[in-house]
Amino acid sequence: MQGTVSHFNEDASGEAVLDSGRRVGFDAAAFAVSGLRFLRPGQRVSLETDQDGTVVAVRIPTMGPGPA
Repeated sequence: MQGTVSHFNEDASGEAVLDSGRRVGFDAAAFAVSGLRFLRPGQRVSLETDQDGTVVAVRIPTMGPGPA
């Protein structure tokens, strides 16, 4: 699913607003998967979730799957 970053914290956690308008939080572990150093509000992101709906990966849509 895709959304827009609404805020990004110093501890590398944050929140995105999905296209549906729903807000979804993510933790530092999910952000670490991206290989990025930071996100900025308004930035477009792709969010991957597990079966429980917990965000497990945050990526920039145009950057591909990230480090292996």
